[in-house]
Amino acid sequence: MTADPIAAGSSSADPDAAHRPYREVTDSRGRVYRVGETDRDILGHSRKLMVYLPWVAMMAISVFEYAYGSAEDTLSHAHGWTQSNTFWILSVWVFFQAGIAFPAGWMREKGILTARKAMYIGSGMCLVGFLALSHLSNVWLAILGFGVIGGLGAGLVYATCINMVGKWFPERRGARTGFVNGGFAYGSLPFIFIFNYAFDTGNYHRVLDLIGCYIMIVVFGCAFFFKDPPKNWWPADIDPLTFSGAQKSAESLAKNPPAAKQYTPKEAIRTGMLPLMWISIVMTAGVSIFGISFQVDYAKDVGFGPLVAASSMGVMAVINGIGRGVVGWLSDKWGRKSTLVFVIVVLGLAQFGVILAGEMKSEWLFLFFAFLSGFGGGAFYPMFAALTPDYFGENFNATNYGLVYSGKLVSGLFGGGLGSMVVSAWGYNGAYALAGGVSMVAAAIALLLRQPGHSSSDALTPQPQPAG
Repeated sequence: MTADPIAAGSSSADPDAAHRPYREVTDSRGRVYRVGETDRDILGHSRKLMVYLPWVAMMAISVFEYAYGSAEDTLSHAHGWTQSNTFWILSVWVFFQAGIAFPAGWMREKGILTARKAMYIGSGMCLVGFLALSHLSNVWLAILGFGVIGGLGAGLVYATCINMVGKWFPERRGARTGFVNGGFAYGSLPFIFIFNYAFDTGNYHRVLDLIGCYIMIVVFGCAFFFKDPPKNWWPADIDPLTFSGAQKSAESLAKNPPAAKQYTPKEAIRTGMLPLMWISIVMTAGVSIFGISFQVDYAKDVGFGPLVAASSMGVMAVINGIGRGVVGWLSDKWGRKSTLVFVIVVLGLAQFGVILAGEMKSEWLFLFFAFLSGFGGGAFYPMFAALTPDYFGENFNATNYGLVYSGKLVSGLFGGGLGSMVVSAWGYNGAYALAGGVSMVAAAIALLLRQPGHSSSDALTPQPQPAG
């Protein structure tokens, strides 16, 4: 029987090593894997629950971002807000939703804030956000309630759910991360149609209050079962040295090998790869948020009816979510970086396609490019969420991904608020053309990404098992 290399913490000199339910295996680069405990040993049930519960919670909070554009007209009439007011409320929400990711991750990994507590706090703040949107006509108070408090709450839930999946599925995270991330888009579909067909100045209080209660109940219920795995945990049925075990996991690890070491945030920044990820997500998320914010308004401006406008946003939300799951699965087969570049290019091409459809006054062509825009505008998120632990490891993933995802707080400003200014100055065609160009530059930046500490051959061949 081949002997596993043993880390110092579980060597024969350690009198407690023989009594532990796990062993610590070290690979040729010095990375430690905690092997032996199953998910049921730790959780009392299958780790699949750590996919389904985050997915449900993500669907609940999706109404904040992906359905907001469909509610803007009614909110403007009900509260006396201008179009610019409603766009800036969403921009502030995006800023705080993304901005909380890093501090929440830091507190989580320091033991100050558990995953469960983060979800509990987030659920209450989400309720406050919708109550503010419902009852506060003063735009500054609405920004504080929905934009700041609601954004922080949704951000706590989002970051906790995404990092939960990355920690529990280190050997095949692409498909799982994409699936969970997809809920953040298509979960909004019922609310898009509610806001377009059953939401008016006569019932907006009741509708928004009920949505806030719905989010709080769902997120709070899911949070009860949340629990992180131990540091360095690795599934017992997959050999971390040879990638042998389940065939699909072995194929994914061959294309997306584990990080060379567990990088702290400072170490991840010094590799140069984390800053490149940050710049790329700033640009790509800005284009995505622009599309979410202006798709319905552009459809109406061109002269398409309310059904096409609502359907285009519905198509975008559904494909945005389904696309996240599909590319997560593809990235396990193609490799994470190649899939990311493909997705960003599709997003850029879709912006030019929307212009073409508007010029041709073609409703079907418009819906097709809404399809492509939805696909590209969401699918890059799980790629960055999976690339981060692929490149820098799982132990500091909450903080490392928090840094990467914080790029969205910058993109929220130019995607929504500044996007509104560009539309006013250049018109929709000029704004969409600029968005397409920005996306292509982001794809070029993504081409520069490489996994720190690995040679190019590591992505193709598993590490050999050391002789015992």
